[in-house]
Parts: sequence; structure tokens; C-alpha cells
Amino acid sequence: MMTDRLIGLFEQSDGKFLSGEQLSEELGVSRTAVWKQIERLRQRGYRFEAVSRKGYRLLSKPDRLDISRLQLKLETERFGRFVKYYDQVESTQIVAARCVAEGAEEGTLILTEEQTAGKGRMGRKWHSPVGKGIWMSLILKPVWIPLLFTPQLTLLVAVALCRAIRSAAGVEAGIKWPNDLLVGGKKVAGILLESSAEDERLQHIIAGVGISVNLQSDDFPPELRDTATSLAIEAGRQVDRIEVLSRFLLEWEQLYELYRREGFAPIKLLWEALNVSLHRNIRCRTPQGDFEGFAEGIDEHGALQLRTADGSVKKLYSADISFG
Repeated sequence: MMTDRLIGLFEQSDGKFLSGEQLSEELGVSRTAVWKQIERLRQRGYRFEAVSRKGYRLLSKPDRLDISRLQLKLETERFGRFVKYYDQVESTQIVAARCVAEGAEEGTLILTEEQTAGKGRMGRKWHSPVGKGIWMSLILKPVWIPLLFTPQLTLLVAVALCRAIRSAAGVEAGIKWPNDLLVGGKKVAGILLESSAEDERLQHIIAGVGISVNLQSDDFPPELRDTATSLAIEAGRQVDRIEVLSRFLLEWEQLYELYRREGFAPIKLLWEALNVSLHRNIRCRTPQGDFEGFAEGIDEHGALQLRTADGSVKKLYSADISFG
């Protein structure tokens, strides 16, 4: 309640400075309590200017996803038609798992403005600041495909995402096997699929996707600034998150139905046309060890075919790759 009242006071001030004393009197709390509330708002993406003897001035509010606008813009039949939207969660993957347990339908979308412990591959944390990206999970129930073919779905999601980014943001994204999207050699999005199976058949998949949309350089921690980028940085402008998201869901649903009808072959062709990983020397780090070789292609399951120095071909289903 106090936070909402504080935001209201700044919104009514029409960009003027409000002193700590004035805010303290209006809210009936100490000036220290006012300062703590402002710091909490800063963590949520609000920007303030603080000047000695003048007080605080609200510079900008975080951009929020307009779910009603998303629903109006959607052209899908199922994907994203039911949305669970949160200001903050630990991870959309965790929320989605609870939704599955409660009987959520295929196509249910979990969206948040901020993740405090976003999940990346191999236990990594995904950087998910408030109001700057698309942090989401989508529930799929492809019970009609064998468990063996699960890696194909990661490549399908990557194709849908790459096409959506190129269309909605106007930047030349490319797919890095198995689950990253790059622009100018830097990571702009990532994909994480977590599955559940019974009797070698998929029961459900939770597809987590993180897209760095409107982050600026100083929004990334120092250790990521040389390897990560955003759509806004690459496009040179603010990018409409709803436009990216609605386009992505449409591409995804259409490719999913194509995959259901015709199998992996057309998805594989689309992936190969958008990839930046093949026909070059690469280094691969896997739980089974490190490998180097020439990336010849992907097989019918979505595995990477790596020709090593001894001439043999090694199939990799998951790895961290770097380019040599």
C-alpha cells in the first residue's frame, strides 16, 4: 500500500521534486522508510533523480506488458490464449511446472516482468531484469511424438524465435546450436526445454524462453557485456515487446502444426537456413568431455554431427559450443 501511495505522489507531482520531509509527512512514515521504499522501486525498474535539499524526482517508470493488448494482437488459436502474468517470480519454469500439475492446457503462457532466479541450461542463472525483456514459459503436450525426438522441438522453437525477431525487430538474428540466438556474434535470446515422459512417450514439455529486448549495456552485469546484447541495442531503438511476443507465438504455433503434419524435415531445412553454427570449426564442451571438429550438420533427431580430427563423426545432443 505504501509503495502504491508513493508512486501516486510522484505521478501527481508532474515531474517536480518532492522532498523527503514532504513525502514523510504525506505517508506518515520516517524519511528512512521513504528512502527504503524508493530503493525498492529502483530495483523494480523505476528511475529517480535525487538532489540534495530538493529531494526526489521520478524520471521514468518501468515498461509493463499490456496483457489485454497482447490478447487483441494475437493471431494464434491456442498458444498464449491463456496467460498467467506476474510482476516477479523466481522462475517461469517453476511456475509452469505448478500449472501443469494443476491441469493447465497446452498453450498456456507464463509471463513475468522479472525473474529472481531465471533458469538457463546446465544450471546457469538467466539474467532477467524487470521490464526489459520477455521472460516466459509455454506449456506443450506433444504426446504424439517419441521421447527420442525431444531435441527437435528445441530447434523448432529456435526457428520460430529467429523468424519473429527478424520480422518484429528488424535485426539479423541467427541460431547457434542448440538453443541460443545471436546478433552480431552476441547472445540475444536463449531457450530451455524441460520435459516429462512416461513409457518413453512425452507427457509435457515446458519451454522456457528469455529474450533480451530493451536492455542497455549497463543493464547487463560486467561479466556479460562482451557476450550479450539486446534487440534495442542492435536495432538502435526501443522495441515493442508485445509485437515480438505476439509474432513469436504465431510463428511457433504455425511451425508446431507443420511439425505435427509433416515431421522434422521442413523444420530442419528452415533451421539450416538460419543457423550460424554449421560448416565451420567449433569447440564443444559437454558433460562427457571437450571435443573439437568441423560441424557438418544436424541429423534427423536434431543432434549435431561433428567430424573430429581422426575423421570419425560424433553425434552431440547437447553442448556448449564456441567458434574456432
